[in-house]
Amino acid sequence: MQMKSNTKRIAAGFVLTGMLILGSCGQQAGAPPQSGPPEVAVVTILPKRVVITTDLVGRTSANRVAEVRPQVGGLIQKRFFTEGSDVKAGQELYQIDPATYQAALDNARAALARSEANLQAIRAKAGRLRELLADKAVSQQDYDDAAAGLKQTEADIQYWKAMVETASINRKYTSITAPISGRIGRSNVTEGALVTAHQPIALAVIQQLDPMYVDVPQSTAELLRLRKRLAEGDLQRDGTIQNRVHLVLEDASRYPLEGSLQFRDVTVDPTTGSVILRIVFPNPKGVLLPGMFVRAVVDEGVNPRALLVPQQAVSRDPKGNPVTLIVDAENKVQQRTIALDRAIGDAWLVTAGLAAGERVIVEGLQRVRPGASVKTVPFETGPEKNGADQEKAKPPAAKANGRR
Repeated sequence: MQMKSNTKRIAAGFVLTGMLILGSCGQQAGAPPQSGPPEVAVVTILPKRVVITTDLVGRTSANRVAEVRPQVGGLIQKRFFTEGSDVKAGQELYQIDPATYQAALDNARAALARSEANLQAIRAKAGRLRELLADKAVSQQDYDDAAAGLKQTEADIQYWKAMVETASINRKYTSITAPISGRIGRSNVTEGALVTAHQPIALAVIQQLDPMYVDVPQSTAELLRLRKRLAEGDLQRDGTIQNRVHLVLEDASRYPLEGSLQFRDVTVDPTTGSVILRIVFPNPKGVLLPGMFVRAVVDEGVNPRALLVPQQAVSRDPKGNPVTLIVDAENKVQQRTIALDRAIGDAWLVTAGLAAGERVIVEGLQRVRPGASVKTVPFETGPEKNGADQEKAKPPAAKANGRR
């Protein structure tokens, strides 16, 4: 019994010691919190000059394309070009067997010579009969026959001159030449192939690659929106950037030369609801090839007083609307519902809900609620964010209304 009593006293002592230790820890954990409102990092929204751009995808095409087809039929005797090389306008490309066309030309020339040889005799005969008719030495019928024979011979001469010209043209067409200067592709025929005049299959295709066209579709909704913003003054035309276009290639690299917007088509494609924009790019080194998939960055205009807010400062409310928290003049937090246009780097372009000079909370959003008092410090950004007086804006692939 005494041992059990001692054991109980020892156990009670351990329990009491543990309670004292836990009590001291509880007193430390329950120490009063740090005094003062929570600290947040804010950025003051100031208007900036922003170049508004639009990304449009399209494909390249040669500015001139010529399909080489024969204008006379025959056997291909020889090919004079190297596939994939540059050719000059008028350069001989193929030779069709000219034998039959040369024979037709010789025949027409001989017939012409025969008619011209008969002309002098027939003309003299008609002249003599005209004199005899005046003396009533020949009948009127004889003279009329001679005069008709003269006119027929003169007509035959004109006919055979035309036949000589036609035969000469056909003979010339046996030598197939390049209609334009450019780069020629593969040949669809070889020596010995039989071709026909104006056949549907081209012998080869020549394309001019400098300059190069880029055709991109633009939705009519986007076009109307742009015109409305220009009319309302939200967007201004700048002569230094007007119609200026940059190009991004398939490997995401930037094409070094700028292009210019040539025209917007006036016909809307009913299946897509878009119009075609044609952009011209210089291509002196042949980097651009026909059919390449590219992305054109078109400068639409300048927003001289654009408001940009960092993307990390924007969240969504339960309805999906973009919201942000600001600090008012009394250092209290307010929630604002804003309207976003597009992404500009790591910022959103705000069109409504914020005013110039307001302070937007960028860091410390989790520690505050609307109506709470806060202490503000400037939001630290990199030099690349602070040193730019001009930004370029482009719409993202998805709708730019929320945090990424």
